[in-house]
Amino acid sequence: MFKFLKEKIKSWISKATEEPQEKPVKPSEKPEKKKKTLKKPEKEEITKEKIKIKEISKKPEKKKITKEEKEETQKIGELVLEDIKKEKAKQIEEVVEKEPEESIEEEKEELIEEEKEQEEEEEEEKQGFFSRFKKKLTQEKFDELFTELEMILLQNNVAYEVVEKIKLSLKEKIVGKNLSDINLEQILKKSVEEILINPPNFIKEIRKTLAVKSPFVIAFFGINGSGKTTTIAKVANLLKKEKLSVVLAAADTFRAASIEQLQQHADKLDLHLIKKDYGADPASVGFDAVEYAKKHHIDVVLIDTAGRMNTKDSLMKEMEKIARVNKPDMRIFVGESITGNDATEQAKAFNDTANITGIILSKADVDEKGGTAISVSYITKKPILFLGTGQTYNDLEVFDKAKLIKKIFD
Repeated sequence: MFKFLKEKIKSWISKATEEPQEKPVKPSEKPEKKKKTLKKPEKEEITKEKIKIKEISKKPEKKKITKEEKEETQKIGELVLEDIKKEKAKQIEEVVEKEPEESIEEEKEELIEEEKEQEEEEEEEKQGFFSRFKKKLTQEKFDELFTELEMILLQNNVAYEVVEKIKLSLKEKIVGKNLSDINLEQILKKSVEEILINPPNFIKEIRKTLAVKSPFVIAFFGINGSGKTTTIAKVANLLKKEKLSVVLAAADTFRAASIEQLQQHADKLDLHLIKKDYGADPASVGFDAVEYAKKHHIDVVLIDTAGRMNTKDSLMKEMEKIARVNKPDMRIFVGESITGNDATEQAKAFNDTANITGIILSKADVDEKGGTAISVSYITKKPILFLGTGQTYNDLEVFDKAKLIKKIFD
């Protein structure tokens, strides 16, 4: 469907898990803590005092003193020195006995604090790695992030109504959940898969009805240029391969070229074509084809209707008449895969008018998006029966939703 959806989903998950975290400080970048040092005794002051006393004692006397005065001065100096020594010794003893004990306790506390901080930092680093997987996705974050995915879906032909359905489905499955417990890509695949409907077995359905009544009537609807006439020829070719007899009805009497084109297909496939002049009643052409099938024991009638524009009420009413008169067992809408939302709107209009039973999407081989298939199936609540994948009669592929999902996400 869109090649880069997978990458966008990864980006979406990455954004959903982002959470600003403080950059952990490396051990080498940690601010150095000032460690308290042991308060040393002020030896320098003691030395100065000693020097001062010595200097005083050694100063030359200006006046002559007696021997007694000299002895008395020396004794006083000695006493003073002794007192100073005792005081400083006491201070040193207090520092040695008390201060170291307090410093050791403080150092222990600092070491414990450092170890605690280291453990917290290691835990933060672990949380920084794992928290994104344990983080719960909030409603606000989901709405913010889905905006980008919504744009991708819309740009790839997924109808807005379908986008809203996918959003609701995703929200129910992931909002409030731990991202480690979910696989977003798988959930998105599941949401898309729930929208699509696998078709019933086309041939079995026909055979089952033929066991009760004959013929089996299929009417084809769609606008001009959708590949409707070529699709009818492809279906006729498939039925022939399954050993079922077929008759064609050219009920598009509004375009002579359409009758001519269907005649060419009938000739190539060796099939009988019921047709009338240009402008004849389309419902009567279908009626004649059904009567012809009954008379000749033909299994299936394929009715080609005019390529009606779904905006023209008169032509849509004509289509209602064809369905009412011919009572088709199957009403198939044919639309182009590459027209996106236009095909979706057309399918909705035809379904409202004729109650279609199935869809065939032509030109699926050139459709790289796939959004049309998702949209028409969801809007009409009807299965896609086949995909037209080329110009030859064999280029008709049974629709498989698993295959489409694989194409979208691979």
